Amino acid sequence: MSSTELPGAPAIGAAAAPVVAAVRVAEGEELRSVSLPGLTLTVRSRPPARPGLPPALYVHGLGGSSQNWSALMPLLTDVVDGEAIDLPGFGDSPPPDDGDYSVRGHARAVVRHLDAAGRGPVHLVANSLGGAACTRVAAQRPDLVRTLTLVSPALPELRVQRSAVPTALLALPGVAPLFARLTRDWSAEHRTRGVLALCYGDPARVTDEGLRNAVEEMERRMRLPYFWDAMTRSARGIVDAYTLGGQHALWRQAERVMAPTLLVYGRRDRLVSYRMARKATAAFRDSRLLTLPDAGHVAMMEYPEAVAQAFRELLDDCGGS
Repeated sequence: MSSTELPGAPAIGAAAAPVVAAVRVAEGEELRSVSLPGLTLTVRSRPPARPGLPPALYVHGLGGSSQNWSALMPLLTDVVDGEAIDLPGFGDSPPPDDGDYSVRGHARAVVRHLDAAGRGPVHLVANSLGGAACTRVAAQRPDLVRTLTLVSPALPELRVQRSAVPTALLALPGVAPLFARLTRDWSAEHRTRGVLALCYGDPARVTDEGLRNAVEEMERRMRLPYFWDAMTRSARGIVDAYTLGGQHALWRQAERVMAPTLLVYGRRDRLVSYRMARKATAAFRDSRLLTLPDAGHVAMMEYPEAVAQAFRELLDDCGGS
């Protein structure tokens, strides 16, 4: 999620951030920092089962981090050489120098990373906000994308679900500081349970250990001086992207994607309506759909085995590369 800085204030550079607890690294994962022009990204990776596997890049959604892929990544190390990034201002990545949290800005961060790493074309896997950004990446830089997997992508809806309205309201001036004041006494566990209730089809599926880890991460993020700023500006970026018309409209971008595309939707998603699955399947020209009846907004965390199996089938359709 984002920052304790109030929206409208200049973005705080990484050097101004206080010392906070170290980000969690699961067994078998590695973290590294990548410096690029105008931004620094934290990259989470797992060693592939063998050399020479095709590269994959995982991109999280609004309020998330590379940890969102820790359940899925180990299930695919035998078919891809995967790494996950923390988008600017999220996870362990500091804010971008230009304060740009638009969908275009996040898409540029993905492109800059791929260009600098020389790993493209990759199997690009993304969730929510990351799905919107990676739709733009796949449309504008097809040379970087082998396949595209989108889990509940944040593509424009005419009728936003009622449960998604509070997130959209963060984009409005004055709402975030008001919310910060009203919730200043909320514990990290209370905040975490609220997020899980919004994002999971069934929050009871979260283990005790998973809850403890999520609370610990929430405590860490709440100490970051740019917590609300990153969240607010990114939410505003989604709203702005929803209103774009012409060639830059996200649905028009989806129609331009040439890469084979796997779409994953949960019927219990409270943020991205399942009714958008049909429109997405029609928009992406080479698409296949995985529907998970009990999943919410983060199917890769709730049902990683099902998502991994569908991804394997996508690779098989594409000749396994």
